[in-house]
Amino acid sequence: MKRFTTTLVSGVLALSAGMASAQEKVMIGEPSWPGAKIMANLIGQVIEGRLGGEVGYAPGANAVIFEAMDGGRGDIDVHPDVWLPNQSSFTDKFVDGAGTVALSEGSYEGRAGFCVPNYMVENHNISSVFDLATPEAQALFDTDGNGMGEIWVGASGWASTNIHRVKARDYGIETFLEPTTEDEAVFYARLKDAFAAEEGVVFYCYKPHYVHALYPVTILEEPEYDAAAYTIKTPDEDANWYENSSIMTGDQVKSVHVAHSKSLEERNSAAASFLAAIDMSSDELSKLTYEVVVQGNAIEDVVSGWIADNGDTVDGWLGLN
Repeated sequence: MKRFTTTLVSGVLALSAGMASAQEKVMIGEPSWPGAKIMANLIGQVIEGRLGGEVGYAPGANAVIFEAMDGGRGDIDVHPDVWLPNQSSFTDKFVDGAGTVALSEGSYEGRAGFCVPNYMVENHNISSVFDLATPEAQALFDTDGNGMGEIWVGASGWASTNIHRVKARDYGIETFLEPTTEDEAVFYARLKDAFAAEEGVVFYCYKPHYVHALYPVTILEEPEYDAAAYTIKTPDEDANWYENSSIMTGDQVKSVHVAHSKSLEERNSAAASFLAAIDMSSDELSKLTYEVVVQGNAIEDVVSGWIADNGDTVDGWLGLN
């Protein structure tokens, strides 16, 4: 009887230890951009609410988060928003090389380009970047009456702004439309007025972004991405970056994944399985960023509402359907 009791107690202790290990706290990295913060909170709420686990959040840059996931000690276990090929230097090193980090099987699509209001497509047949390089477009997009149209290529200091300045030149657009680089808040105030008056406006945009939930807009067609026709230098590496850059093709479509430390597969296997299966939608994330950034709602409330309304999707991530 004593031996049976000892064996039973040992078994219970072993089971309890195994359950504790399976529920080890998950530390979620939190990059600075809104989409990443929303994804981090979404992951955290699913782990806490549906898996009964414990989570923490650790703000940090990409390099810091990947180094911590590589370490496998639980300092940071998750990167919620890995853009590829933008962050391929990290995935080459830690996913393909060291094998210490894993990417989700699912992903959402990230795109960048130039947008116009849908009324410019429907009323003026503006559907391609090359439709901007015409005298007709020059008149349609001239909002200040100086004889030249305008095209917002992004805010000063953004890496994407340099890319789209080069595009405006090489697509022949700047012959008819002057590139502008005003602050984003200033431009979006002007964008609101343009929509209200149904004026011509064309601007740098990317997806997911709240503008796609805020206004009916269309990303203009560009030639399919071709690495041979896409050369961009940065001011840091080349003082003559603008003259030595050349782009006659659209940006490469981005694939955005969730990454997690491989060590999590042993420390919290339920969370690791969920992170491997998560598969967000670009349109859904755009709506969530709109609710957070434009409407000013708390991320936690927006995310909990989305989870409540999308139970079947979350069940799929958890392997329940």
